[in-house]
Amino acid sequence: MTSLKQRISGLIAASGPISVSDYMAICLFDPEQGYYTTRQPFGAAGDFTTAPEVSQMFGELVAVWLYAAWQAAGRPASPVLAEIGPGRGTLMKDMLRVLKRLDPAFIAGASFALIETSPRLREVQKATLGQSGVEITWHDSVAALAPAPLFIVGNELFDAIPTRQFVKLGNAWHERLVGLDEPGELAFVAGPATIEPALLPKGAAAAPEGAVFEFAPARSATMEQIGERIAASGGAGLFLDYGHLSAGIGDTLQALRRHKYEDVLASPGEADLTSHVDFAALAAAARAHGLAAQTATQGAFLLAMGLLERAGNLGASADEAGREKIRSEVERIAGPDAMGELFKVLAVTPTGTKVPFPIVS
Repeated sequence: MTSLKQRISGLIAASGPISVSDYMAICLFDPEQGYYTTRQPFGAAGDFTTAPEVSQMFGELVAVWLYAAWQAAGRPASPVLAEIGPGRGTLMKDMLRVLKRLDPAFIAGASFALIETSPRLREVQKATLGQSGVEITWHDSVAALAPAPLFIVGNELFDAIPTRQFVKLGNAWHERLVGLDEPGELAFVAGPATIEPALLPKGAAAAPEGAVFEFAPARSATMEQIGERIAASGGAGLFLDYGHLSAGIGDTLQALRRHKYEDVLASPGEADLTSHVDFAALAAAARAHGLAAQTATQGAFLLAMGLLERAGNLGASADEAGREKIRSEVERIAGPDAMGELFKVLAVTPTGTKVPFPIVS
């Protein structure tokens, strides 16, 4: 049993079951033993690999989109280009390389920021970006950024923000909690609190006994904070994550450790905990601030941004092994059986701003 698991078990024994949201928050962000505060989760040596770590083309095309969004906004002076939840800093590194080629004057006039709360990850990011040639500042929140047009990207950000869960029992949906079973092991239990029927998705009434609905107000609150800032100062946002385009029923809470799935209650603090993102809810949070919000699959977005053309250009100067590597990367980040369909994209802009985006029928 991990020491964090012992602490959580003690907390539950003393005060009663805790929500799934609180359980996720402790596992991921506990100051002393939380997953993101104590571990290096990214890459082949970590627990999972994100798209920027798979291929440089991902970050390059995201940079092209952000630059196009800046142009569509009227090329405002002194913009802030920020990444929220920047991992090891790989995405920002690839974006800066491309932006330097696209428009050195943009680099000279913009400021660059990373929004990261983990001191450990900040040090990793500083090492990754140490030779970038630009000044980068670190911040704890969007609110701490300078009041200027904001062009922001977040990749695999929202899936790690804790979600609540509700389980159907009879005609009601009760909050799912983490408690203790008879032997004293962590176990899921149903609590007395219920959710307003208006917050449930269509079809909830027909869901079977024991079905689970995930509701993540903390994710919507984060998007509302970003949306409020863009609505006030201008800019645009691009967010990529795995999830669904419309709300539905299902338990998507998962734990990933050393690139393998495990029981979410098995190793608190030693495995990454995530759940699928409800992109409809994020889009609604952005639209609440008068912004336009467009969604698509990651595969469709990358293809629309010129993934195949970029792969062809890279492959032209590569040997056969290099071209096979590029083909593999394209399939992994955009293929329907890999990240292409599972991952979705949300583009947030002021109403009327025309940015590159796939047409969704």
